[in-house]
Amino acid sequence: MGFRLKVEGAETIELGLDNIQKVVYDTDTPDDSNARSTDVGSTLRIIGKIITATDGDKADDTLKLALWSLVPAEKADCYRKLTLEVIAANQVVREVVFPNAFVVDYKETFGDTEGVGQFELYVKQKRDKTELAKLNGGYPAND
Repeated sequence: MGFRLKVEGAETIELGLDNIQKVVYDTDTPDDSNARSTDVGSTLRIIGKIITATDGDKADDTLKLALWSLVPAEKADCYRKLTLEVIAANQVVREVVFPNAFVVDYKETFGDTEGVGQFELYVKQKRDKTELAKLNGGYPAND
């Protein structure tokens, strides 16, 4: 199983099979409701490795994720189109598209024995645009 992430905005951010290790999708509704709530949100938590550029390879785009997390709410570029593909056996098992994603939390963790760092990106689809979020799957992956 692998993952591909593409974030489109003022710049394009792409992370692939080597970076992303774990993804959690969540439909978020109030826990204290006694009926189906109209207050529905969608979130993604993406965890992976920061890969160091070696032997002339270009650096991965995790630095661009960190910089996106710093864009203030006053700037339109804080909202970007995010597409995440979950791939298994050359099939897209799930594709999650957030056309108005924004960063809730971003963390990078480094240690002196692990060799590479780890990142954790927590994003949400803008709540008043939740109906524009899409979940797709069941088609061949394009490599």
